[in-house]
Amino acid sequence: MSDFREASSEVAPSGLREVSVEVPNVRWEDVGGLEPIKATLREAIAWPLSPPLLLVKIGMQPPRGILLYGPPGNGKTLLVKALASQSNLNFISVKGPELLSKYIGESEQGVRELFARARHAAPCIIFLDEVDALAPKRGLDGRSPVTDRVVSQLLTELDGVEALSDVWVIAATNRLDMIDDALLRPGRLDFHLEVTRPDRAARAAILQVHLRDKPVDQGVNRAALAELTEGLSAAEIRFVCDRAALNAIRRIFPAMGSEVVDVDTLRIEQRDFDDALSAQSGASEQRPRPQPALV
Repeated sequence: MSDFREASSEVAPSGLREVSVEVPNVRWEDVGGLEPIKATLREAIAWPLSPPLLLVKIGMQPPRGILLYGPPGNGKTLLVKALASQSNLNFISVKGPELLSKYIGESEQGVRELFARARHAAPCIIFLDEVDALAPKRGLDGRSPVTDRVVSQLLTELDGVEALSDVWVIAATNRLDMIDDALLRPGRLDFHLEVTRPDRAARAAILQVHLRDKPVDQGVNRAALAELTEGLSAAEIRFVCDRAALNAIRRIFPAMGSEVVDVDTLRIEQRDFDDALSAQSGASEQRPRPQPALV
């Protein structure tokens, strides 16, 4: 199996050469927290692939698509990469705006080609990031005839004019309220999974992921860090860990030019995390506040 995965990382199927192709190297343990969502994703992919075709035997159709929604920076993309990697599936990643074109017919053609390549590369996951840009809700200001046609083409593909055998569509959005209702109906994006900001247990798990390969001083109170990072996204917690490591390097770097420094003694101390948390707090205060949704 390791030989197969090494070979597959070097040679992509020919049907994927003109789109964003990735053989993710992400394990489930690289995703801190989100255990219920991980379990649902495993079931959605593993059950249809498992012999003796359990869903067919029980008379149940496997899900055609999954929607991950929630605030940015909390692991939606990482979840899908782990799912593809751990399920040995090809992975096509496309951001919604990348499929939109000002030329008549090109956007719909892009959607058709995307699904055709995924069928050719099956078993395969199509990951549609920022799907709200591709399929905005009808009636919203700024919605164009282009997006109307794109939504129609997406529905055609999901409704199975051509079979989506061993192809899974996973979409992600920060704005569930902006997506066309037709795309959210059963039989299309069947599962709607909310990826929220991490709770305390999830924050502790995320800290463990990002500190496992770092030389952290034994005096660092990790339980307190999980409390102090309340309200932060997974991406912001990673920033705190990386910034703390940078702070530790800064402490010894001036001495490296004037004396011999044993880098093996370098440790990330509590003060490094305190400074990193202050830096993150300042960045959060400067970030523009999100505007309320127009309804």
